[in-house]
Parts: sequence; structure tokens; C-alpha cells
Amino acid sequence: VQLMESGGGSVQTGGSLRLSCVGSGLPSSTVCMAWFRQAPGKEREVVAILFSDGKTNYAAAGKGRFTISKDNAKNTLFLQMNSLKPEDTAVYYCAADREYCGLWVTWDQYNYWGQGTQVTVSS
Repeated sequence: VQLMESGGGSVQTGGSLRLSCVGSGLPSSTVCMAWFRQAPGKEREVVAILFSDGKTNYAAAGKGRFTISKDNAKNTLFLQMNSLKPEDTAVYYCAADREYCGLWVTWDQYNYWGQGTQVTVSS
């Protein structure tokens, strides 16, 4: 299994970025795809999740500003981030899980991870 993120970069406050995560080898039993982020000195936290039936859910930090979506034909997960703030600065990771899906699922329960992509928002 391989997950590979791209699309990170540096933007100013109020800017937008679109992260991509190309997946290969994921089992058909995958029930959840998610975006996490980790800022320096902080715990890894969930940003948005996508259930296998297409339903989405967002943590408070991303609600109203971030949109998670997936192109099944291209095996690619996206995170559209708008109205970015300095506190969004972090390494962003995509993840997949075979068994559970929900904002309550902690990062250490996920089965598969990408290498991360840096997002930096300057004021």
C-alpha cells in the first residue's frame, strides 16, 4: 500500500491550497480515508474524514473552510483548503483505515499513512 501526498506549500493568510493524495494497493475493505495534520510540538489531529459511502465529516478546525473529496477513477483523495490561517500551518497527512471511520478514531488506529506534505501560512 502506498499513499503519496502533494500540493503543500506556502501561502498568505486567506489563501487557498489543494492537497492531493494518490493511493495504490489499498484493499477493497478500506472503510475510511482521512486527512490529519501535525504542527510542531503538537499531537497529530484529524482534519476531515471520508466514509466509504461518500459521507464526510470535519473537525472543528476545518469545518466551513476545508472540503474533502475523492476521485475514485484516479484513486486520489483531495483536501481543498480555503481561507487559510497561520494556525493551519502543519504537516498534512492522508490516512486510510480498514475497520473504523469517524472523528473519534485516533491517529494511531489508522492502518496506512502517507509521508506528509508541509503547509505554511504566513500572516
